[in-house]
Amino acid sequence: MHIQPDLSLETPLWLAGLHRVAGLDEAGRGAWAGPVAAAAVVLPPSGNTLLAMLPGVRDSKQMTANQRVRWAEKIRAVAAAWAVGWATCEEIDAQGILPATRLAMQRAVAQLGLLPEHLLIDAVRLPALTVPQTNLVRGDQRSLSIAAASVLAKTARDELLRELDGQFPGYGFAAHKGYGTARHRRALDDLGPCPQHRMSFAPLRVRLPGTF
Repeated sequence: MHIQPDLSLETPLWLAGLHRVAGLDEAGRGAWAGPVAAAAVVLPPSGNTLLAMLPGVRDSKQMTANQRVRWAEKIRAVAAAWAVGWATCEEIDAQGILPATRLAMQRAVAQLGLLPEHLLIDAVRLPALTVPQTNLVRGDQRSLSIAAASVLAKTARDELLRELDGQFPGYGFAAHKGYGTARHRRALDDLGPCPQHRMSFAPLRVRLPGTF
């Protein structure tokens, strides 16, 4: 069942005069390889008009790859501002995945080109930012702004992993996007890790004991 996000969280903020509301979400947090991506999206306070313009946008995990690409283009055209931030596999290994996810989100906010007045974030809190924020479990299923961010984060990361597949052939990055599939396990057994692997993650530690 696909849950359609709406603007019930954004609308009270807009009515309170906060027009720069940014939705944030990440992609790649559970992958074994590649960076974690985060997107920030500020939608214009357009109410029902906005819902009519983005009717197919929802949690990116509930969309096909083609749907995500198609709606990502529309989101970028409609948004008042948007940005994608990254944290590298080295930063993930050095800091841990949650701090690195926060770092990617903070970088996305910093690259927006405007100062948000409120943040709607899927499941993560950003204590380093003083901007007021609302943190939501399954926020990408509830807020259109967060859902839009989830689509942009996922499509940006998928595109990068396709590029990394050419740089590090044999792992299947273009297919599994760095996640833990049987093919990925076999490639690690055959080839060992590459510089894009997260050496602190359990599947890599098992293969290279003593690394972390």
